[in-house]
Amino acid sequence: MESNNIQNDLQHIRQMMERSSRFISLSGLSGVFAGITALVGAFLVHQVFQSEGVSYFDNSGRVYEFHFVRKLFLIGLGILVIALFFGYFFTARKSKQQNQKIWDATTKRLLINFAIPLVTGGLFCIGLAYQHYFAMIAPATLIFYGLALVNAERYTLTDVKYLGISEIVLGLLSLFFLGYGLLFWAIGFGVLHIVYGLVMYKKYDSK
Repeated sequence: MESNNIQNDLQHIRQMMERSSRFISLSGLSGVFAGITALVGAFLVHQVFQSEGVSYFDNSGRVYEFHFVRKLFLIGLGILVIALFFGYFFTARKSKQQNQKIWDATTKRLLINFAIPLVTGGLFCIGLAYQHYFAMIAPATLIFYGLALVNAERYTLTDVKYLGISEIVLGLLSLFFLGYGLLFWAIGFGVLHIVYGLVMYKKYDSK
């Protein structure tokens, strides 16, 4: 009996230490809905390119008109806002269920480590667009997003690292197939997020 009590106490201490050093309230459902949103966005982007009669990321150095670029920007912004909303909603709900604060020192460190590669990648992609290297944008977004996930893993669930590595590998692979940027983008931000989200939901949320 005493041995069981000691083991339970040690387990409780380990859980407290993990909660103080890692943000463990990430919800698998947020990944699923982010992936679905990305797939919808990829379809809309494809429709826009089809309506303009151009091939998505065809590695041609063409200059697009302002109204065309604005459509793509608005779609991208809409995808980001919706994905962030679902991410916050499901994470906040899980934090409440676990009686944890969603904002603390650990969350701050997580966001900083996630944001540094992500913002760097965003600025890099803006530079690519400015120089009309449109074919490189899809690989760059996947690679920098993967680096952001790997960099943030130390402050959250270890499984995030594997999603990040998958995004990096997919981004590097897409460099050799520049004409298929939208397909790789849909796989990386859509399919991988859905698979990751379902795995995380089964592993952590459905208990």
